[in-house]
Amino acid sequence: MRVTVLGKSPSWQDVDGACSGYLVRDGQTTLLIDAGNGVFSKLRSHVDYVEVDGVVVSHMHADHFLDLVPYSYALTYAPRQQPVPIPPWWEGTDDPARPFLHLPQGGRDVLRRVVGSWGDEDLVENAFHMTEYAPDDVVEVGTLRVRFHPVPHYLPTYAVEVTSSVNGSGRLTYGADCSPNAELVEFARDTDLLIIEATLPRPERDGMRGHLTPGEAGEHGREAGAKRLVITHMSDEMDPGWAQEEAERAFGGPVELAREGVTYDV
Repeated sequence: MRVTVLGKSPSWQDVDGACSGYLVRDGQTTLLIDAGNGVFSKLRSHVDYVEVDGVVVSHMHADHFLDLVPYSYALTYAPRQQPVPIPPWWEGTDDPARPFLHLPQGGRDVLRRVVGSWGDEDLVENAFHMTEYAPDDVVEVGTLRVRFHPVPHYLPTYAVEVTSSVNGSGRLTYGADCSPNAELVEFARDTDLLIIEATLPRPERDGMRGHLTPGEAGEHGREAGAKRLVITHMSDEMDPGWAQEEAERAFGGPVELAREGVTYDV
């Protein structure tokens, strides 16, 4: 199982960057976890978008789903997706690609409101085979098995676990966005690779918490017994050396910084 970072920015993009997006490939199976702004372009540099088998969205914040819109336009209007031939490039097809799209409950309505604001509320659900998952659901995408677990954030949000049914591959846990919590620690117990957000230079000063600092991310990795820790969802305006040191001090070992285009074998 191979994981590629497509986007690691927080809710605003780094220079030439993208928000949350992670490509998971296992043999002939291709899965996209989150599709934040800028991710569709990054995806295309690694895989043909019509060959993606499924997309999983962790929660319905724009920086985790917004590029479902350009993705849907491509699936709907790209010449190769049409029944009419366009010689000499495209033969025409009666079976256009429609990847599976797995959203948290209520996600369909969110997307309908977003794209409906300019009059095309059916855009995404017509482009994809859309389903909504419950917290206890297990989703099968080709050879990949996907599980979910709620984590505390500003709206319903789910950590994502991916394992493979072939090749003796290990286990990936993606923490999505969350405040400090024991639920993620238990869900990620002994995982082979934990990709965890480290958005904040310091904890939120007041109100509800929704994100982690690099030190808190390292603590979660240590408590979970993660074999490998990658911190993500950080702006290029944060000092990467400082973030890495903070995370490593708390984790008690090496920590990697997510960078676009970097691939991890699990």
